[in-house]
Amino acid sequence: MKQVVQNYKSGELALLDVPVPGCKPGGVLVRSAYSLISTGTELMKVSEAGMSMVGKARSRPDQVAKVVQSVAANGVPATYRKVMGKLDSYTPLGYSLCGVVERVGAGVDDVKVGDLVACAGNEHALHAELNWVPKNLYVPVPDGLAPRHAAFGTVGSIALQGVRQGESRLGEVALVIGLGLIGQLVVQLLAASGVRVVGADPDPARCELAERLGADACGDPASSAVESAVAQLTDGHGVDQVYLAAGGGSNQPVELAARLSRDRGRVIDIGKCSLDLPWNAYYEKELDVRFSRSYGPGRYDPEYELEGRDYPIGYVRWTERRNLACFLDLVARGRVDVEPLVSHTADFADAVETYQSLGDGGLKAVAVLFRYPGGPETEAGAPVVTVPPVRVGRSPARAVKTPVRLAFVGAGNYATSMLLPHLAQRDGVELSAVVTTTALSAANAQRKFGFREATTDLDGVLGDASVDAVFVVTRHSSHAELTRRALLAGKAVFVEKPLALTEDELAGVLAAVEESGNDRLQVGFNRRFAPLLREAGERFGARGGPGHLRYLVNAGRLDHGSWYLRQGTEGSRFAGEGGHFIDTAGWLLGADPESVYAVTTPGGEDLQVVLCYPDGSTATLGYVTTGPSGFPKETLDLVADGRALRLDDFVRASVYDGRKRWVSSRLPKARDKGQSAELAAFVRAVRTGGPMPVPLESLVATTAATLAVPAALAAGAPVTLAGPR
Repeated sequence: MKQVVQNYKSGELALLDVPVPGCKPGGVLVRSAYSLISTGTELMKVSEAGMSMVGKARSRPDQVAKVVQSVAANGVPATYRKVMGKLDSYTPLGYSLCGVVERVGAGVDDVKVGDLVACAGNEHALHAELNWVPKNLYVPVPDGLAPRHAAFGTVGSIALQGVRQGESRLGEVALVIGLGLIGQLVVQLLAASGVRVVGADPDPARCELAERLGADACGDPASSAVESAVAQLTDGHGVDQVYLAAGGGSNQPVELAARLSRDRGRVIDIGKCSLDLPWNAYYEKELDVRFSRSYGPGRYDPEYELEGRDYPIGYVRWTERRNLACFLDLVARGRVDVEPLVSHTADFADAVETYQSLGDGGLKAVAVLFRYPGGPETEAGAPVVTVPPVRVGRSPARAVKTPVRLAFVGAGNYATSMLLPHLAQRDGVELSAVVTTTALSAANAQRKFGFREATTDLDGVLGDASVDAVFVVTRHSSHAELTRRALLAGKAVFVEKPLALTEDELAGVLAAVEESGNDRLQVGFNRRFAPLLREAGERFGARGGPGHLRYLVNAGRLDHGSWYLRQGTEGSRFAGEGGHFIDTAGWLLGADPESVYAVTTPGGEDLQVVLCYPDGSTATLGYVTTGPSGFPKETLDLVADGRALRLDDFVRASVYDGRKRWVSSRLPKARDKGQSAELAAFVRAVRTGGPMPVPLESLVATTAATLAVPAALAAGAPVTLAGPR
């Protein structure tokens, strides 16, 4: 089998052929699916191996002390031979992986062959195709948790043990210094515990990532931003806890910890940074300095780790194995999101090149995964996202009397700026009711747009037979459930994107369609209704052969505090907005996609999505947040049959066919992205009983393709969109 090794004397890294380990009693033989590179701990070890002998000695004074003791006991020649022999040997790398049980040793009864397990230990969870893992260093992976995410188990346990040492309490404020892999996980764990978090790191990309994952504010520790955020959140008292998750030789982290801690605060060291404590600062505040030892109780105890002797739960609640299981449970339940931390996934065959790229700075990463051949996702073939079938015994929709009576559920910024202005003055429309969770927002919408009624009683509105259609314009997490309830109430429904955040939510909406026989549904995919794009499409004409579409979305950065950053409850930013662009591509190409592939940049800031269509057409969507603010938000090109269509941010369009060129005039007014025409088409369909503006099958396919993007990122492979098997 293959294993990643390093020669500590020469610094050589190699993918070495080594014998398969035996399956000893008290443990299991695991075939790796994914293993995680700890870009802090492992790269520090790799860097030390490349140093001169003097450099190695300076970096490990503890080992130098052992050498001195050996010289005194055994003499120089014997000590030299011993040290050189140890240095000039291959040592393993890695300590966090997920894999499949291949053999079960005697005395093991909690897993069986074929089970997926997460494994820990720098002697047992190595970057190798096969590992023997003792009982207390593996746990079964919860159902539904992707193997690549389960590979974070050990590193997550380190972060979790650090948070436990901090004894955080609901409502406290914490400072996390160092926003690498461990720091990002500590941020999420604290936020999930009800602790408000400030992050400190000189890398602005890591600061932004931490804010997206739950930190209240982040900044460069050398600037005043961190100190200002701490003062604001603590009324000037200082933070309750400081987590040192930084590395390196600077003493700045411990000095910053003292300055920003409250009186009798707690300082927890998780990383490996300089700890030259400024005595006066720590003494005057009587700071409690604590160390977090790796994965938790049991670590470095051979009776626990190798012999499988557990600690009674009544005496030791959280052992390293229980921490490992707890962290995986948090990830499986969506309380911690590790996918944005994955900067790169490499094939195991490219392990040496990956380490070298990390070492020389060519690959800047928070977390890197090795993907092994024959893993569970590989063996099963390409992953699949199910496109639920649309089953409804359609009866002809009946026309309604004029005016068409509309109810709005939600009256936020998008509803009041982009939808209601087009409806408030439209002939044949009556705004019957607006429903919000807060009374004042309903009253404001009623006053501004003339709703007949403002209420917080959703059930009353859904039960009102005079209401013809319901607009769902709330936060993303509520769309599917509100749509389902409105359909079951017999209403036509206009729901802003996204229709659903999960496959189960999508299936629930379609179950309501089947149960009620009501398929009167429209999702707010407005761009296909934009006049400029429709004219350009008509001039481009029908295709004879496959087309290639390129769609660049310069989404820009979100303001701090935006609810779009709440990925745990509201889904990713692309989940909320990406359906727009997938729908537009499908409309221009005249088909629904059949597969989705996606890659992302380190930190998950920019996303590239490739859609493939049945006729061989492709669409490439670039969704970027790092572009300049002055650049257009949306640019689109379609090329097919010797013709090309270009759309420049809904301001100008052009079509080339080799002989002549059509160019639109620049629009004299604000961009028209189709909301007015979309709403007119929806109201007309409700009034006449005619077909809805977009077939339900297309809405479902677009939603399924949007949901397939995170699945493709997780798998590192194309995801097939297919009907139920």
